[in-house]
Amino acid sequence: MAADGAGRRPVVLIDGGSASGKSTLAEALVGILDRRPGAPWQLVHDDFYPGWAGLSAAWRMVPEKILADHGAGYRPWDWAAKAPGDRRELDPRAAILVECCGALTPVSAAMATTRIWCEADPRTRRRRALDRDGEMFAPYWQMWAVQEELHWLRHRPRTLADIVVG
Repeated sequence: MAADGAGRRPVVLIDGGSASGKSTLAEALVGILDRRPGAPWQLVHDDFYPGWAGLSAAWRMVPEKILADHGAGYRPWDWAAKAPGDRRELDPRAAILVECCGALTPVSAAMATTRIWCEADPRTRRRRALDRDGEMFAPYWQMWAVQEELHWLRHRPRTLADIVVG
């Protein structure tokens, strides 16, 4: 998970369905990678979706905003205010790991040095999501699942992955 042969900074993208283990894997990887010499890794979770209907925004935001060569950054979503929060700046030269549903598309995959797909069966993912987020997520599960399916059909993220975990 180092820079590639062309000297590009390390860029790790982790995609997968909701509650498939992306965040857990990302935290573990950054914990290991940060022990190595060099600047600490930037870790971007899925806090930039603009609401429950915002998965498709990730398809564009990852390559255009988060992995941008200049002015990299994003505005985390403030769920209470139902609006974007204060901008979070990212260093476009520093190693970065992005984990979210929608991270892997043909465009973003071309910008990454490592691409990971996490998978788990739908029943397990639903149980994990409800255990993690409580009943707040329950009314949105199906709505989110439809958006995930659209992403999977359109971008085929699993086929873009170097590594499949599951």
